[in-house]
Amino acid sequence: MKIAKISFTVNGKPYSLEAPPIKRLLDVLREDLALTGTKEGCGEGECGSCSVLMNGVLVNSCLVPVLQAQGAELLTVEGLANHGKLAVLQQKFLEHGGAQCGICTPGMMMAAEALLSRNANPKLEEIREGLAGNLCRCTGYMKIFESVNQAIDSAEKTTR
Repeated sequence: MKIAKISFTVNGKPYSLEAPPIKRLLDVLREDLALTGTKEGCGEGECGSCSVLMNGVLVNSCLVPVLQAQGAELLTVEGLANHGKLAVLQQKFLEHGGAQCGICTPGMMMAAEALLSRNANPKLEEIREGLAGNLCRCTGYMKIFESVNQAIDSAEKTTR
């Protein structure tokens, strides 16, 4: 099996490793880098549980061969926290029941992070659209949408 040397940055930290070029980015993150916050749901790019940001774009890491991440800036759910302190978005998911079983939660948070980086004050319909690629079987989505909305409200209060 062919092995490639691949370098990228994850959550602000540079990494260089050797891996088969077609190994899934999801597996590299979880197995090689021990960043287990990113979850595998379907393994087919349908559920969004494995979503991460690659160069600021939301991607399903189960569909990305690690070679495509060469030179990329990656952000995983672990990178949302700041020095061990939960990000506002993470805290609001916790406070408002946006997380239940935990499989979809990292992907939902990353989709919300991608949305909020493009639109700091989305309306409910825009939140729904921004998270549409992520499936949840536990919460019925309203608690997730409320968590994102509360994170927006908290961010607005801290910037005033």
